[in-house]
Amino acid sequence: MIERLTLIGTGLIGGSLGLVWSQRRPDLTIVGHDRPDVLERAEERGAIDQKAADPVSAVAESDLVVLATPLATTVRLLDTIADALPEGCLVTDVASVKEPVLEQAEEVLPAHASFLGGHPMAGAEHSGIDHADPLLFENAVYSLCLPDGTDESALDGALAPLVDLVEATGGRPLVLDAARHDRVVAATSHVPQLLSVALVNLVANTEDGEDQDLPLQLAGGGFRDMTRIAASPFEMWRDVLVGNEREIHEALSRLRRGLRTLRNRLIEEDLEALEDAFAEARSARESIPQDSKGFLHPLSDVYVRAPDQQGVIHDLTGHLLEADLNIKDIELQTIREGTGGTFRLAFDDAADAEQAVSVLSSAGYDARRP
Repeated sequence: MIERLTLIGTGLIGGSLGLVWSQRRPDLTIVGHDRPDVLERAEERGAIDQKAADPVSAVAESDLVVLATPLATTVRLLDTIADALPEGCLVTDVASVKEPVLEQAEEVLPAHASFLGGHPMAGAEHSGIDHADPLLFENAVYSLCLPDGTDESALDGALAPLVDLVEATGGRPLVLDAARHDRVVAATSHVPQLLSVALVNLVANTEDGEDQDLPLQLAGGGFRDMTRIAASPFEMWRDVLVGNEREIHEALSRLRRGLRTLRNRLIEEDLEALEDAFAEARSARESIPQDSKGFLHPLSDVYVRAPDQQGVIHDLTGHLLEADLNIKDIELQTIREGTGGTFRLAFDDAADAEQAVSVLSSAGYDARRP
C-alpha cells in the first residue's frame, strides 16, 4: 500500500497530481520538494502536506516517489535519490521522453526499488503551481512504460498500487514500450509543437512595415486552434527536443515528404489527388483506435446543436446530470455568434450515448450520434 508519497517538483504537473490525489486519496501523506517559494504555494493550495528541503530527505520514508521535473533533471535525480530509497519503494516520472529515463533508472536504481515510467498526456500553455488543476488529467491518456525485462503482469502485482493512483487522477492508463512511446509522441506532440511555432512565425512575417500586424489580425479560429501550443515557453521544450532528437528528425522527414507531395500535386493541378489526400486525412482524424491490447477503449460521441445563449452549457449538462449520465469529454467544435454552435460530448459506451441523445432531444436540443 502507498501511504506516504513524495513529489519532487510541484509545478503544473506535480502540483496537479498533488491536488487530485489530495482530493481523491485523502489518506495519503504527500511530501513535496521544490524551490522554497514554490513549496510554500503548493502547501497553500493543498497539493502537499509536508515540505522537504532536499530530494534525499524527501524520499527517505516514502512508499512512492514521483519525479515531476524536466527530462534532464529527472535523469539526474534518479542518481541523486537512488541510495536513499527505502525497501520496496516505487518510483515513477512524468517526462514526455521515456527511453533516456528508463535507461538511467535501470542503471542507477537499487534492486529493492521498482520503476515504472509515466507520461500523462496533459498540459497547459502556462506552467507553474498557480496553474495546477486537479482536473488536468481527467480522461487524458496516461502512458505507462515498463522497464526491459519487467513482465506486464507486474501491473497487477507489485506495481498495482501505482496504477491505482494513476487511475485516481482520472487518466486512462495506456501501456507502451519506451521506444514506441517516443516514436509516437514525436509525431503527435513534439513535431506539432515545432509546426505550430513555424506557422505562427510564417504568418507573423508575411507582411512588412505598417502592415506587419495585418496577417495575425485576419487569422481565424482555425488558425488559432492549430497554433494554440505556440504559446508554450521554450523552457518546457528544451530537454524534450534534445532527448527525443532522433525520433523528431525522422518524423520531420516524413512530414517534409508529405508536404513535398502536396506541393507537387498543386503544381500539377492534380485536384483528384488532393481530394484523396483530404479524404484520407478526414477519415484518419475521425477514426478511433479499435479496442485491442495496448489501446484505449473508444468513447461514444454525441453531437449537440445549442443556441448562443447565456447558461446554455449549464442547462445542457444539467439534463444529463439528472439522468445520471457522465460526460467523459466535451468539445466545442463550431460556433457562430448570435446563432449557436455544435458540441461534441463523449460517453463511456454506446448505451450512455443513445440515452444522452434521448434526454437532450426531449429537452428540445438537436442531438445525434455520428
